[in-house]
Amino acid sequence: MKIVVIGGTGLIGSKLVAKLKQQGHEAVPASPSSGVNAVTGEGLAAALAGADVVVDVANAPSWEPAAVLEFFERSSINLVAAEAAAGVKHHVALSIVGTDRSPDISYFRAKLAQETIVKASSIPYSIVRATQFFEFLGAIGEAGAVGGNIIVPSALFQPIAADDVVDCLVETATGRPLNGTIDIAGPEKAPFNEFVARRLKASGDSRPVVGDPGAQYYGAAINDTSLNPLGEARLGKTPLATWLAKL
Repeated sequence: MKIVVIGGTGLIGSKLVAKLKQQGHEAVPASPSSGVNAVTGEGLAAALAGADVVVDVANAPSWEPAAVLEFFERSSINLVAAEAAAGVKHHVALSIVGTDRSPDISYFRAKLAQETIVKASSIPYSIVRATQFFEFLGAIGEAGAVGGNIIVPSALFQPIAADDVVDCLVETATGRPLNGTIDIAGPEKAPFNEFVARRLKASGDSRPVVGDPGAQYYGAAINDTSLNPLGEARLGKTPLATWLAKL
């Protein structure tokens, strides 16, 4: 099976390409560095020729509200059009749990626009919404640095290991289109600040981590339901302790 991975050189994309190849698939990484630009359409037709499945895990280079919205709208419109022309049978998009519940977060609004375009296209699709990745806990904590403290939200959080996200994407991409959405999350749920504190401690960072109910997440207030699945969800198998032990 030929599977083209848009954003195939990033964190998730590179892992996904490697795992698909291990299973014997023709996995093709597509990104601007390989001459494929979904935003401009450059190289799409050639990359998608003969493709059975396209998995879009691309990330926007800028999270400025207008720029991130333009990125996901233009890339998604170009992708579904190129897929229709190439006869692609399945479009898989990686999105975020809570995109439809956090309109104050510009990145979430952009991902919701992406989902809307995918659903409206003629291509059979599957949307995989994931919670935040363990890999970004350190950067999230650093963004909350104030003086000698790390101040982050205290709302409940259920992050997931990137490898578990990849496993779900492999299963989804090689299966029948869902024509629907699934949520995936980590196996543990705890206050946001507890995850960040454990991540910093594992890296030898002794700064106190303070959970503040009023602290914002990417410019928006959040609560216990903002970032977590509300209904049925598939859970990753990797607890944070196991992931931290490999740092």
